[in-house]
Amino acid sequence: MVTKLPSSSDPLPSGQQPGCDTSDLIQVHRIFRWLYGELPGLIRGVDDGDVARVSVVADYAQMDFFALHLHHETEDLVLWDRLVERSPGCAAHVDQMKAQHAQVAAELATVEPLLGIWREDADAASRDRLAAGVEHLRGTLLGHLAPEEEHIMPVAASVLTQDEWDEMGEHALAGLQAARKDLPRDIMALQFGFMLATIEPDERSAWMKENVPAPVRVLYTLLLKRKYEHAMVELYDGQPVPPIP
Repeated sequence: MVTKLPSSSDPLPSGQQPGCDTSDLIQVHRIFRWLYGELPGLIRGVDDGDVARVSVVADYAQMDFFALHLHHETEDLVLWDRLVERSPGCAAHVDQMKAQHAQVAAELATVEPLLGIWREDADAASRDRLAAGVEHLRGTLLGHLAPEEEHIMPVAASVLTQDEWDEMGEHALAGLQAARKDLPRDIMALQFGFMLATIEPDERSAWMKENVPAPVRVLYTLLLKRKYEHAMVELYDGQPVPPIP
């Protein structure tokens, strides 16, 4: 669970300069666009009464919902107050982001029970209600990501330090690690796999060296990569996995 940062009377941490690389958020947004673009079709592709397949797809849907909750919670607790403190002119856009997060949360609260019903019933009617709910959620989410990229990211890049921006990833990683044992699949393997999937194949090694600590690179090579690949085979039932655009 992430913890809200205390407000500081000092505009910037001592010895640090404003300016940071926010491109990792673009990667995260690409993943969410892909996940929620794929999910309705994966749900609708399950045959009526196929309990085993329902269980697989429902597990991944549950993780998609968790990841979106965590991502928005991290921004709510770590990002918004700092932006307004440093750039008061950004307050209207921050208020817009908060309202959109609230709408996404409300739709998640509607969709998640539908997932539980589908797990129990495994029938076509509950399947189609869930898919329609995810499609509605996807529309709301897509309507949020673009203005965040347009209005929030440039301000964050100019007024936050790199250490402050990096706290976003640190808080999200802590949330993933805390929930790891409660989720049905290895979310750490999926996280690394999805992030790498947003990078061109011939650039992945350099990206890993620049962004991932050496012990984690070794762990990914020895274990997490295999788990990610197995997860994609399972999710797509042996069919080709669509690339992340």
